[in-house]
Amino acid sequence: MANSFSKEERVAFEDLLEGFQDALVLSRNVAIYNTDQTMMERANNTIWRPQPYIAQSINSTPGTPISGYKAMTQLAVPATLGFSKTVPWEMTTLELRDALQEGRLGDSAKQKLASDINVAIMSAAANLGSLVVPIAAAAGDYDDIALCDAIMNEQGVPDYDRFLALSSRDYNGLAGNLVGTARSFGNAKSDRAYERSYVGMVASFDTYKMDYANRLTAAAGSGITIDTSGAGTQANYLPQATSTAVGGQINVDNRFQSVTVSSTAGVAAGDASKIDGVFAVHHITKQSTGQLKTFRVVSVTNGTTMVITPPIIGAQAPATDAQLQYKNVEVTTPSNTAAITFLNANTAQVNVFWQRDSLEILPGRYAVPSDAGVAVMRASTDQGIELVMQKFYDIDSMTIKYRLDTLFGVVNKNPEMSGILLFNQ
Repeated sequence: MANSFSKEERVAFEDLLEGFQDALVLSRNVAIYNTDQTMMERANNTIWRPQPYIAQSINSTPGTPISGYKAMTQLAVPATLGFSKTVPWEMTTLELRDALQEGRLGDSAKQKLASDINVAIMSAAANLGSLVVPIAAAAGDYDDIALCDAIMNEQGVPDYDRFLALSSRDYNGLAGNLVGTARSFGNAKSDRAYERSYVGMVASFDTYKMDYANRLTAAAGSGITIDTSGAGTQANYLPQATSTAVGGQINVDNRFQSVTVSSTAGVAAGDASKIDGVFAVHHITKQSTGQLKTFRVVSVTNGTTMVITPPIIGAQAPATDAQLQYKNVEVTTPSNTAAITFLNANTAQVNVFWQRDSLEILPGRYAVPSDAGVAVMRASTDQGIELVMQKFYDIDSMTIKYRLDTLFGVVNKNPEMSGILLFNQ
């Protein structure tokens, strides 16, 4: 073929793929779901991924017939191949005399695409993670990370495969705590913190340093209230697998709830809050943790309506089987004017923590023809994320056009298994 890749270019592509895989720090710590690409095309690149079942138990005596068999509600969330990233560049036949320059451009493309994937994963946790840990002071104490561990344990999040990604300043603040003011050399943990600003595992989390992090601005809303009284109010969300609409049944995304409040003035997407009298429960035992449940604002609809995550599932009597199964709060003091307190008091870097199964990446694939006059190379990382490199020569301008492409999706399947850690609040 006229536009085939040279041996040197193929070797360079293999090196590029290896470096790309090494740069995918966050994608190695989330779940991977490989889809059938034909099915994804027919389904508009969207697939519904199941959330974990939460079962209920009853007392039973051997030999006595069981009464009260419960219906199990399977909840699912939509996952979309929504990220189509490309790095295009061109080189003239004069520039191609410098092979080193060509390699540098490839490295730059690889670096950018890996960054795009890491940012997408981080944003999925930063924007929807509903476990919020605000710290009054700057980073620098083990107890800060232990609070993230505590909020996960209290609400029944699995105690394995937990990860924490910190901004550079916050990570280094924690490393400074390991170094100490009166340290002595010879302790491997503090030596690495001193020499490399390396933290490692802390309070059950594998920690990572980010050279970029989302920023959450200070909440501007104040004096806002919400009605949490009565079994039929918005403090008693009903989880459901499907909903009947025009044309038949459709799936329901139960991660979000539209609530009515006294005012949404100053409220913005991303704001973190808690509600008076609404306490978090352990998702399995349904026992109250004694700590107020934290929520995130997903979007503002109008002057009195906003969308939050997670929904407020109080399972107030009379409760359905689904409400009992997925109950996530105990409303101890129902009120038609329960106060909402915003937790992001000051603008800060967003540090994210998650359990592996809460975040998922869906690798996609382009069906690029290899016989259309364009040279094509493709390869996949260990996670299944594919890179496609194409080359085309324009005889009129004597330039070669290159492009490096990847297609993927990221979904936060369960915002109650991921969260954010905010300092200086």
